[in-house]
Amino acid sequence: MTFSSLAQAPVPVFDGHNDVLLHLWQSGDTRGARFFEGRAGHIDLGRCRAGAMTGGFFAVWVPGRPEDDPPADAPDPLYPPLGPDRARRITLEIAAILLRMAADRPDALRICRTASEIAEAEAAGALAAVLHIEGCEGVGPDLEEIEILHAAGLRSIGPVWSRDNIFGHGVPFRHGITPDTGPGLTEAGRRLVDLCNERRIILDLSHMNEAGFWDVARQSTLPLVATHSNVHAICPATRNLTARQLRAIAESGGVVGLNYAVQFLRPDGRRDSATDPDVLVRHLAALVEALGEGGVALGSDFDGALIPDAIGSAAGVGVVISAMRRAGFGETLIRRICRDNWIDLIARICG
Repeated sequence: MTFSSLAQAPVPVFDGHNDVLLHLWQSGDTRGARFFEGRAGHIDLGRCRAGAMTGGFFAVWVPGRPEDDPPADAPDPLYPPLGPDRARRITLEIAAILLRMAADRPDALRICRTASEIAEAEAAGALAAVLHIEGCEGVGPDLEEIEILHAAGLRSIGPVWSRDNIFGHGVPFRHGITPDTGPGLTEAGRRLVDLCNERRIILDLSHMNEAGFWDVARQSTLPLVATHSNVHAICPATRNLTARQLRAIAESGGVVGLNYAVQFLRPDGRRDSATDPDVLVRHLAALVEALGEGGVALGSDFDGALIPDAIGSAAGVGVVISAMRRAGFGETLIRRICRDNWIDLIARICG
């Protein structure tokens, strides 16, 4: 084998965020058959293997009732809070899908709690899935659901999605303003931060507004993490991170995963899938400058966002890698962004 072929060998990808479990739940697929058979959306087993994806964070997210949510084309959609009983039921139903998938097909997918378990799954050719909660609407103020889910493998939590709950205030989807959109953590939110610190659970700040971000930064002893957010200075969306937030993440030894959602990439915030992949590299370069080479990763938002047509699915992550190479990113940095920085963070927080 030549040096040239080694240099262009597939780069393993560990992704910071996907929503495939939601799509399986919505389709009534309680055992993930569509995922294993190649009938899912952006991400399924075949597409993961085609894109050299070795694993990632699998999110549990509870949708609102269709009659309550804002129109899909609303310029500044505001999502109302969820009813706790419905949210708790759906949270457990969606999490159970991942548990069944791992039980049915351990050759293809395993729930991983530590960096060493991820390495073992990768060595066996199985996807390494980290169970993640995106918005804790299904969790009560006593936090008992977190204790149960942690025993089942939960290792990453976003206290809020982009709507308010009993723990804090999610940042709304808006363009042209900062994430400073309201108050921060509630008392229950502070207890949740303490529990995550105690149980060594990653705290994901991607959907939290700025006040909540700073509340977590002051209270948490863990590295600050945003699994799927971008650079506000390039795209002034409320979901993106300001220069001051990036400095705090860097000082904590944290990580930011690049979100492929076009409205969080483009400076104009347009939902246009004909977005040039080079804009992803603009964000990645800015993140490397702010966070250092150990603080930048990928957080695609597969199955949860409109992504560039050029990427298309998990099979197309090579488009991002090629864009990094064209921009002069070295192979060691590319590998860190694509996989190693997430694994290092998981090792430091979860073991």
